[in-house]
Amino acid sequence: MDIKPQTLEWQSAYKLMIGSILPRPIAFVSSLDEDGIANLAPYSFFTAICAEPMLVCFSPMRRGKDGSKKDTLRNIEKTKEFVINIVSEEFVEEMNNCAIEFEPGVDEFEQVGLTKKESITVKPPGVSESKVQLECVLHEVLHFGDHPGAGSLVIGKVECVRINDELYYDGKIDSEKLKPVGRLAGQMYTKPLSDSFELIRKR
Repeated sequence: MDIKPQTLEWQSAYKLMIGSILPRPIAFVSSLDEDGIANLAPYSFFTAICAEPMLVCFSPMRRGKDGSKKDTLRNIEKTKEFVINIVSEEFVEEMNNCAIEFEPGVDEFEQVGLTKKESITVKPPGVSESKVQLECVLHEVLHFGDHPGAGSLVIGKVECVRINDELYYDGKIDSEKLKPVGRLAGQMYTKPLSDSFELIRKR
């Protein structure tokens, strides 16, 4: 089967991406609007870019119904700051509930019962239940259209990495204690460490 994306409706192209690019880590992004009201939303188009400077990125798609920007993107463009909270098994239900499209000005922390954690280097709070938070300032944002199915690439410079003490050892993070959660297609998620294996790189 060979499929050219330009022959598909965007919804069908989207299904091909999320069904083949997996598992995907989840950027659970907290931000503030201009009035200081917190927003919290998950994004599974998320990865690292480089270590020096430490840059990470995530891609919020435009709303499928009208192509408008999501609250997270609007907030970051205005305030230039955000926090990426790494998702663990312990609060995956609350994370999923934040995917609901609440009205602008609604504090998702309060709606789903997660706890704000004051950040060190940026104004948006982190998620206290998250074991790792990346406090970011906006480095660059690139837009790829303003229609349904389009999206943006938000690049953040990490100003502070906050790690629960029990996870940190010898300059590394204990991924087994982190218990990360990844996204698959549709409504499916995965616990990537439940069936992991090791491959030694040849020199």
